[in-house]
Amino acid sequence: MEQSYTARGGRMSAKGSQHAREHQVASRDFFDDEYDDELPGRMPKSVRRYHSDVKSETGRAPADVQTSSQSVRLASTGKVPPRRTAVTQGRTPAVSTGRRHVVDTEDVLGPGKGPLLRGKHLSGHHPHLLVYIGLLLVVMVLGWFALTFLSNWWQVTQDDWHYGRPRTSQIDYVVGHNNDSSAQPSHFMALNINRKIEIIECPAGDCSKAKIYIGPDLIGPNQDLTPATLSFVDENGDGKPDMIVHIQDTQIIFINENDAFRPQRPNENLQAK
Repeated sequence: MEQSYTARGGRMSAKGSQHAREHQVASRDFFDDEYDDELPGRMPKSVRRYHSDVKSETGRAPADVQTSSQSVRLASTGKVPPRRTAVTQGRTPAVSTGRRHVVDTEDVLGPGKGPLLRGKHLSGHHPHLLVYIGLLLVVMVLGWFALTFLSNWWQVTQDDWHYGRPRTSQIDYVVGHNNDSSAQPSHFMALNINRKIEIIECPAGDCSKAKIYIGPDLIGPNQDLTPATLSFVDENGDGKPDMIVHIQDTQIIFINENDAFRPQRPNENLQAK
């Protein structure tokens, strides 16, 4: 009886160990199916090629062996294993997408330069030479406008100091009218009144005998600020000084005749001395 009981007990022990092994296999299959979506998929060959140089810790079992043994331990305790994130030493963690495709930053290649180094940007190119040329041209155009504006402003300011508003220029000169002389020269005033040039003569300084000569009308922007000046030169060679009106680059000649000035006639020949 004792031997049969021992034999039967031995059979029962064999059946018990076989039942335990089946329970372990079932638990492992349950946990593998339960957390199959949580564990990362197998990495592509290109990634495995770059990660082949990762140093493994000494004395540490591979990940699949740890997972199997851990599943058996957790099956006995009834706890759910926490999720793990694989991080390689010294490298950017692998990114898992919905299609379980692992992206490695070292697989991005530069144009003819091999794998890009970590921390380098694809857009780190210097601007083209034409960009600098365009900026230089813009600066030159803006500088030209600024210089022109400043020059015009300075010219108007100087004319305000010298000729006032309305623009008026004055000169004394002996022209032989009303018995003028160096002691009592004739007085001339050239005025720009609303773009109309007028010359007033006071013979021998006597404004009671004043004479007015009408000059041209000025056309254009800011021509009311253009001064008119006078000079006297014998243009026709008769020994009498003629009056010349200067308006910017234009000269208008008035001939000295019969104690007065008249405008130059068309096709009138002048022989200046």
